Amino acid sequence: MRLLIVGRLSGELVTASKIAMNRGASVTHADGIDQGLAALRAKGGDLVMVDVGLDIRRMVQALSDERIRTPVVACGIASDARAAVAAIQAGAKEYIPLPPDPDMIAAVLEAVAADARSFVWRDPSMERVVRLAEQVARSEASVLITGESGTGKEVLARHVHAKSNRGNRPFVSVNCAAIPDALLESELFGHEKGAFTGAIARRIGRFEEANGGTLLLDEISEMDVRLQSKLLRALQERVIDRVGGGAPVKVDIRVLATSNRNLAEEVKKGTFREDLFYRLNVVHLRLPPLRERLADILELTAHFARKYAELNGLPLRPLAREAQALVARNPWPGNVRELENTIHRAVLLAQGSEIGPDAILSPEGESLAAPAASGPVERAASAAEAATRGLVGRTVAEVERDLILDTLDHCLGNRTHAARILGISIRTLRNKLNEYVEAGLQVAEPGGVRAVAAYG
Repeated sequence: MRLLIVGRLSGELVTASKIAMNRGASVTHADGIDQGLAALRAKGGDLVMVDVGLDIRRMVQALSDERIRTPVVACGIASDARAAVAAIQAGAKEYIPLPPDPDMIAAVLEAVAADARSFVWRDPSMERVVRLAEQVARSEASVLITGESGTGKEVLARHVHAKSNRGNRPFVSVNCAAIPDALLESELFGHEKGAFTGAIARRIGRFEEANGGTLLLDEISEMDVRLQSKLLRALQERVIDRVGGGAPVKVDIRVLATSNRNLAEEVKKGTFREDLFYRLNVVHLRLPPLRERLADILELTAHFARKYAELNGLPLRPLAREAQALVARNPWPGNVRELENTIHRAVLLAQGSEIGPDAILSPEGESLAAPAASGPVERAASAAEAATRGLVGRTVAEVERDLILDTLDHCLGNRTHAARILGISIRTLRNKLNEYVEAGLQVAEPGGVRAVAAYG
């Protein structure tokens, strides 16, 4: 955790600084807004604490103009309620009264460090992905995380970082799809003063900000091919060139990348460099869509119901059985993100002691309930459609792999029984399993024990 305190060092701010350092934060001081901005450009930061007597609106606006996404909290004497309200209206995320309360400082630091995105799972298909992620987390290998939008790719990336040897170092994420191509190079590598119009001072990029830690390149498939070559050099040589700079800068980072596209297909199309693909794809974690994770749907539903009840000061209401059935039956094309928004609405709209199906609504207020399949033929057709939908976008090799591993799990690792169910020879099955173990996948041994390949 990197904390920047902006303001003249009064006794109260010195005390706040000591409390933060005792909680494990690295603290930098700046006398004013300009020095604070210079410190963020040079070193980055996770949180800015600004004296309420300074121009907080100017600080927040300057961070926005320079696309620095570090949150700002204001601090001042406890009796100055008017200044506290003005600070929040100016864009501060929180107000900390001085003299500082150790528990409040700790809570703010913990909230920033922990991030609001909890990692929740229960389904066996996710369990396999998470175990592989945790197995490779302590290595320095690049990891490619793929899956549909909203499945939780960034959440899994943060989990890999937290379990890695760099877990107490910075985690920096950059969304390659949200930044225009003309600005992405500066965002990644930084720039020197005067390198282009609007470059009013030197600023470090995300590579330098993540130095010693982990850099997540979110939706990397959206990156321009020209910039991909510069990225490849940075990954291979661990050096970067700031825009307008003359000397290379060394960096020590681990790179994770996410994509909602099939990068192998993008390579064939010529929109993604093959050498960069292989550099990133040392370990591949594929997140299943939510419609394939029934146990996760119910677990996440309960989690979001608790979260938003607490956030809105409402009583915790469980989902009624009919509401649970409705949630489980919905295909959730927007995945976890759509489910979260739906349960948030349901918490706000629910009446009585439970969340009923009448509270499970679309953003337009329409019911998500669909007519249930009545007879066995309709139910079979519905199940077949759901199964087919779950296969779309996957390769034959991926489907075959999951079928073999799931069947082996079902047979508690018994190769003979699994081969008989699959309709293949025991020799073919063993060859496939050897391939999976060499690729780092978990393979059930007789009795349910799992064998895995070791990563350095």
